Amino acid sequence: MKKITKKKTKPDFRQRVDSALDKIRPMLEADGGDIRLVSASEKTGVINVSLLGMCSHCPMAGITLKQGIEAELKKKVKGVKEVRAE
Repeated sequence: MKKITKKKTKPDFRQRVDSALDKIRPMLEADGGDIRLVSASEKTGVINVSLLGMCSHCPMAGITLKQGIEAELKKKVKGVKEVRAE
């Protein structure tokens, strides 16, 4: 009897980005905010997110986006070039 093995599939780009955001999310939630993935383009490396809750109108949101979220995504997901807020 032939053993059937399932081929392991690599998560797509959007799934990898979403998984990385799940690791960042608790830090945002601690300050009353959250983040939602709007789109992720592997071709361009551009990630669009929506900042929610307290993050949506925080004066430090731009810094959090670039120096926090974007920096972490670049480390954790190969191909990320930029993160933009919508």
